[in-house]
Amino acid sequence: MAVLGAGSWGLAIARYLDGLGNTVRLWEFDPAAAASLAQTRRLPDKLPGIELPASVEVTDEVGFAVATADAIVFVTPSTAVRATAARVRALPKSGPIVVTLTKGIDIETGERMTEIIASELGLVSAVALVGPSHAEEVARTVPTALVAACADLDAARRVQALFNSDRLRVYTSDDVIGVELAAALKNIVAIAAGIVDGLGYESADNLKGALITRGLAEITRLGLKMGAKPETFAGLSGVGDLITTCLSRHSRNRHVGEQVGRGQRLPDVLAGMSMVAEGVTTTKAALRLAGIHQVDMPITRAVAKVLFEDYPAATALAELMARPAQPEIRR
Repeated sequence: MAVLGAGSWGLAIARYLDGLGNTVRLWEFDPAAAASLAQTRRLPDKLPGIELPASVEVTDEVGFAVATADAIVFVTPSTAVRATAARVRALPKSGPIVVTLTKGIDIETGERMTEIIASELGLVSAVALVGPSHAEEVARTVPTALVAACADLDAARRVQALFNSDRLRVYTSDDVIGVELAAALKNIVAIAAGIVDGLGYESADNLKGALITRGLAEITRLGLKMGAKPETFAGLSGVGDLITTCLSRHSRNRHVGEQVGRGQRLPDVLAGMSMVAEGVTTTKAALRLAGIHQVDMPITRAVAKVLFEDYPAATALAELMARPAQPEIRR
């Protein structure tokens, strides 16, 4: 199996798949970083305390990584998925199953990760494998549940069979649109959750509960306009991932929001991070999609103003609370 991307997720997934008895090759884009990981077997700045098994082969040659793979697993940042898929496209392949654990939306085209990968590789479809899952916990074999989503349910079931174990339970879904949108858009709400923490509301259960619920409402509105099924947003990639990312101290997106809520500027926050917070670029992509599909996303708009316009977080929160009264459920 080829795991493309050697960040915290790549290390955790490579370690997990190796533990299931698979032959795993882990691809790292940067030759120097690949050499270091191959020697030390650790990423102390991204996944402290976790060691990559000696049986996992680290390489900076993507051709070598995928040459004999029966599965190609994308775990790169969303901004690198297209370029990585283009590298794979130029190589001989014998029909491996293609999976992505990356959560995001292309900021220019609005494409989901499976759409990008399928287009670049000339596939009918790729499978999204997402849900409430921090690399830090998967690497330590904390019991976790994910959903494998693809319009082709047979492909989703193949991924289920490859990944399912007594420590990682995998469900299937044919609603890849809803699953991917929920998994990506929840990062925006996690930034908002961090912002309210940064404003001093860490223990404000009322506020956090309202934020998560109303965040889910606007995610669902956009998803339905784009062809998703409503029940998907009550599942692992929706409510499950949303709660996890908004409340966890592992969450990169919640961390970004918290620092911004405390008054730091976004560029300074990002410069101090060793990992990618996907919600930052997803916020821009979501606003673009909301405009195209004429969907009201007030939390997303507020997050964008705070992140990109240096708008005071306290003012943004006050404006959300002062919006005109309306029914909870919009028809």
